[in-house]
Amino acid sequence: MFSSRLDFDLSQNRLSRLLAGLRAAGAGVLDLTESNPTRAGFSYPDTEILNSLAGPGSLIYSPEPAGSLVAREAIAAWYAARGLRVKADSMVLTTSTSESYAYILKLLADPGGEILVPRPSYPLFEYLAALESVRIVSYPLIYTGEWSIDFQALDHAASERARAVILVNPNNPTGSFLKQHELEKLIPFARSHGLAVVSDEVFADYSFSSGGHRVASLVEVKDVLTFCLSGLSKVSGLPQMKLGWMTVSGPAAPRREAMRRLEWIADTYLSVSTPVQHAAPSLLAAGESVRGQIRKRSGTNLELLRTAVKGTPCHLLHAEGGWYATLQVPRTRTEEEWALDLLRKRSVLVQPGYFFDFESEAFLVLSLLTPEDVFREGVQRIVSEVER
Repeated sequence: MFSSRLDFDLSQNRLSRLLAGLRAAGAGVLDLTESNPTRAGFSYPDTEILNSLAGPGSLIYSPEPAGSLVAREAIAAWYAARGLRVKADSMVLTTSTSESYAYILKLLADPGGEILVPRPSYPLFEYLAALESVRIVSYPLIYTGEWSIDFQALDHAASERARAVILVNPNNPTGSFLKQHELEKLIPFARSHGLAVVSDEVFADYSFSSGGHRVASLVEVKDVLTFCLSGLSKVSGLPQMKLGWMTVSGPAAPRREAMRRLEWIADTYLSVSTPVQHAAPSLLAAGESVRGQIRKRSGTNLELLRTAVKGTPCHLLHAEGGWYATLQVPRTRTEEEWALDLLRKRSVLVQPGYFFDFESEAFLVLSLLTPEDVFREGVQRIVSEVER
């Protein structure tokens, strides 16, 4: 009766069941997985945000498939402030990065087509691809003190059905940026295989330090069809505002054709709300203070974690940006057992590495958005359990 595209195991995993039981019993849990900035205790410019949604323009429906020019020009100015040149007419607005992916998969791939995605990475790709009847093929990131693309494995993964290679820059959860020398390999690889490049840059504003030949953005790539994704969810810490965008760059002819077809797709849905488009300039400006708070907390928590695990059996993997930290713990238990034991015995919630497709055991992923007092206590309990 139902589509096979949804043939996933929809039951709760063991960690979710244990958490639900503890919360139902009223047990206190130190949650080190919080990824929603609106629930992480940050201070928002409430008046400015609410006033930005109350303008008279919000009452007039003037649908534009690519999104309102006011919003696109505001986003172009946001890029310009970062030294990046993006034209408003090379941009399409969506409700979220997830919807941007859906549009791109519709644009590039027929049912049965393939997209190349990094591993480890965000676990949503499998579901987004399945909903478009597209298959994901993963390529590994390798860790040698820092993360890098395994180009030999990437080349092996690219079959004749492949249509795009996806990057997450910086990656979630590894926190690794694409490096300039990797970009210099990636572009000819994509061109030789006839692939588009999709760069998810939602965490690009959250670097822990500068330098290292990092590629801040791919919005100015000219040699291959390239889509760069971002949105208010991370840029301004406003996931509830539901405004994302993609920029389209590359050779003139395929870029123009991609824009033409994307506008047709967007016109079919017209999903972006009018109020948030009118409010976009103000919401981008309001995000500056939120970004500062997130950067400060993430940096503080990362340093706290680095200090806490020094000299213990825990090992903190190198991260360059984002909202997450990855902790390697002894393989005396599986990742799932570590996560279950930490929740059951220490009342600490973390995510096991297999949620993000880590290839080996045993890794735990912690959110650096966690309020500092909760994070400090949770890390102490983790270290105590590991040392025990």
